Amino acid sequence: MPKQNDPVPSMTGFGGDEGRHLAVAWRWDIRSVNSRGLDVRLRLPPGYDALEPRLRERIGATLTRGNVSVSLNVTRDDGGAELRINEAALAKVLAMAARVRASGDFAPMSVEGLLGLRGVLEVGEGSEAEDVAEARQAAILTSFERALAQLVASRRAEGGRLAPVIEEHLASIQRLVDEIGASPGRSPEAIRARLKEQVARLLDSATPLDETRLHQEAALLAVKADVEEELQRLRAHIAAAREMMAGGKPAGRRLDFLAQEFNREANTTCSKANDIETTRAGLALKAVIEQMREQIQNIE
Repeated sequence: MPKQNDPVPSMTGFGGDEGRHLAVAWRWDIRSVNSRGLDVRLRLPPGYDALEPRLRERIGATLTRGNVSVSLNVTRDDGGAELRINEAALAKVLAMAARVRASGDFAPMSVEGLLGLRGVLEVGEGSEAEDVAEARQAAILTSFERALAQLVASRRAEGGRLAPVIEEHLASIQRLVDEIGASPGRSPEAIRARLKEQVARLLDSATPLDETRLHQEAALLAVKADVEEELQRLRAHIAAAREMMAGGKPAGRRLDFLAQEFNREANTTCSKANDIETTRAGLALKAVIEQMREQIQNIE
């Protein structure tokens, strides 16, 4: 189990392990990259298909997201392995082929093609004792567990490298939020001055301005342009993102949703902006949020 202060894991990583039991040697390779869900792809040599349910169960219990590719390479030193035909599987294939040929003009299947179908040709261990085969399979599964643990460690290490990058983005968002919050252009007085200047350009300079009405309009614009709620929500999102990043558990989906909320508040802030400083900071805020979201796509 991860410690409380561990960073969340990435979806990118690699794990491998190799072993030997008597004359049989093997090598596991496990790789994972980004994915919206958990997608597992297995490449097992003939005769080892029975391992698939166990492998999928262990991966599903260990990982929550990622495109995971697993390959097993097995070699023998003594040449004691023997190839045999699965008669039941071959009979089914031949029956299906006959039905297909009866429905149209199809070329007959080649012997090579038949033997290349999965399940038709099996690898046996000759006269090998059952307890030896069981011991080897147990050793191969134990080796897989080591490879999977290495993958988990690799993904967590990659998450550790992503954490400071995302924290840097969060710090930039915090700075821009504080900058918008302290902008003097947000004050009713500044809005009133800008409104007075705009109205003066429209009216004849000799025409007196209704100060009371001007003040009311300025106050109304100030209310419409107030982004304090958006800034408060952005600060809450920053705290939530930092908590998720320090939780040590997969949080990629929640962080991605939170990035959308960040962007929504930034858009609203830009739409409400009525001064150059807030507009500039709001646009910079959107750019940083997009950069952060790109990094979040790598988080499990």
